[in-house]
Amino acid sequence: MDIKRKKELLEAYKNRQPEMGVISYCCKETGDVFLGISKDTKADFNSINVKLAAKWHPNKRLQELWNEYGRENFELSVIKVLKYDDPKEDHTAELESLKTQCLVANPNAGRIWK
Repeated sequence: MDIKRKKELLEAYKNRQPEMGVISYCCKETGDVFLGISKDTKADFNSINVKLAAKWHPNKRLQELWNEYGRENFELSVIKVLKYDDPKEDHTAELESLKTQCLVANPNAGRIWK
């Protein structure tokens, strides 16, 4: 790959608008729900799944359920999507606000990251 093409790909990556929002892991067997904010939902689902598969996720309850029931008994979803214009801007406060709304709507939900 030539240098010009590499620069084009890097620039496209920097300017992409990944999906941001509140993600959910729901254990179908127990009904336990875990919520978290995400600045890149696809990347975060992948990262969390790798940690759970490796048995080193920091949320012990989520890890226990994953170990007992397996990936096939979890529903992964994006429950709120943040609409935004500038991908370079920090949207943490807006994401936290969305997560708070979701936690109010489901007070029994836990957090993905403790």
